[in-house]
Amino acid sequence: MIIAVLNQKGGVGKTTLAVHLCAAFAADGARVLLIDADPQGSALDWAASRDAEPLFGVVGLPKANLHKEVPSHAVNYDHVVIDGPPRSNELTRSAIMAADRVVIPVQPSPYDVWAAAETVGMIREAQAFKNGLDAVFTVNRKIVNTVIGRDVCTALADYEIRALEAAVCQRVVFAESAAAGRTVFEVAPHSLAASEIRQLALEVLGVGKEVSR
Repeated sequence: MIIAVLNQKGGVGKTTLAVHLCAAFAADGARVLLIDADPQGSALDWAASRDAEPLFGVVGLPKANLHKEVPSHAVNYDHVVIDGPPRSNELTRSAIMAADRVVIPVQPSPYDVWAAAETVGMIREAQAFKNGLDAVFTVNRKIVNTVIGRDVCTALADYEIRALEAAVCQRVVFAESAAAGRTVFEVAPHSLAASEIRQLALEVLGVGKEVSR
């Protein structure tokens, strides 16, 4: 499956989710490639800071013809995850056209709900040309022990795109692991953060539970 993690709004945690989805897939034995389509190269920076054996391949392809190049990479992998750019319509459209499923991370904030409109609009445009293209929302950086994540999912229902049951909370271990080019599976494998990512990975692949709220 080719999965694009996209949102035109910056700072929603796209790279963190893309890296950890790849790590979760790889932990299950899948051959995984992470494509960094963000000109800022955050995923490449993460890989470069890693001093352990790679968990999966990482390449940079911040190109407007991304959708034409991805198939030649995808044939060698079970899953390809695209870490998309913020504020780049051309690159985002290409990533959407390359994907089988688009994952749209949103923080529990009305600003994120409003900002999702542009990404959703581009997905709708692409669906007119690409049969089977799917999209889902996932709440990222949810504040622990609050109900605001559920409120955001209710607001997102207006877009008529499914919200995944899994939510990833704001946890320090994500930043701590990233600084060393690692993942939460390596530094805190039994943590709530690791459990949340595992559940998200299952749902993204359609194995876990998906709901509309």
